[in-house]
Amino acid sequence: MKPEVTIVKIGGALIDAPPKLQAVLKDFARLPGRKILVHGGGSKATTLGKRLGIPAEMHRGRRITSAATLELVVQVYAGLINKQIVAGLQAQSCQALGVSGADANLILAIRRPVQSVDYGFVGDVVEVQKEHLNALMDMGFVPVFCAITHDGQGQLLNTNADTIAAEIAIAMAGSYDVTLLYCFDRKGVMRDVNDADSVVERLDKESYMKWSKAGVIHEGMLPKLDNCFNALENGVRRVKIGLPEDLLTRGEGGKGTLVVL
Repeated sequence: MKPEVTIVKIGGALIDAPPKLQAVLKDFARLPGRKILVHGGGSKATTLGKRLGIPAEMHRGRRITSAATLELVVQVYAGLINKQIVAGLQAQSCQALGVSGADANLILAIRRPVQSVDYGFVGDVVEVQKEHLNALMDMGFVPVFCAITHDGQGQLLNTNADTIAAEIAIAMAGSYDVTLLYCFDRKGVMRDVNDADSVVERLDKESYMKWSKAGVIHEGMLPKLDNCFNALENGVRRVKIGLPEDLLTRGEGGKGTLVVL
C-alpha cells in the first residue's frame, strides 16, 4: 500500500480574511501524514496593482502577466503572502518551509507560447522535481508553494496556483496515494453562481464538458476544473473542491464537489 500525501490549495479569498486563514492553517497543521500547501493570492496582487497603477488583465480566469505584473506577483506571492502563511503555520507548530518553483529547482516551467493570446511571463509546468520535494519532506519539512516557477535560465514565471497543485499531485502519484483538495470561499462548483446552495456534489467529466459549453459553470472555475480532471487522469486518487471544513477528513464525506472521471 502506498503512503498517503495530501495536497491542499488555498485561494485568495481565504488569504484576504485573516480569521479564515488562521482557521485553515490550524486545520492544515493538524492533518496527519505528509502534506503540501499551495497558495494563490491573485486578489491581493490585484488590489496592490491598482494602487501601483498596474491593472489586472485576465483571460478565461487566467492572469496575463506583463513585465511589471511579474515583478508585482513575485513580491506578493513569493514574498508577503508566502511568509505570512509560513509564519502562521509555525505558530501551529508546523515546520513549514516556503518555496517557489525556483527553490531547489522544484518546478521547471517554460514560458507559454503565443497563440491566440499572449499571456506574457506565464509559465507552463514542464517538470516537478519529486526527488527534491521528497527530500524536504523526509527532513520533516512541510513545503508551502507560491505560484512562481522558473525556466532554468534565470527567468521567473507566473504560474496558475491551481495548476501547480495539480502538477505536484501528478508528480507524487507514482509513489503516494494522493488526495488533492482545492479550498476556497464557496461550497463547491455551483450550477448557479448566484445561488450558494446550488452545489454540484459529484461532477464527472461528461457533465463538466456539457455544462461548460452551455455556460452553466462560471468562467473563473474552468481552469480549476481542467486541472482537477488532468490530475485524475494522471493517477491522483481523490480530488475535491469546496470550503476548508473538509480538510481534516481529507475530503471524505462532508460537503463540496467531488470531481470524478
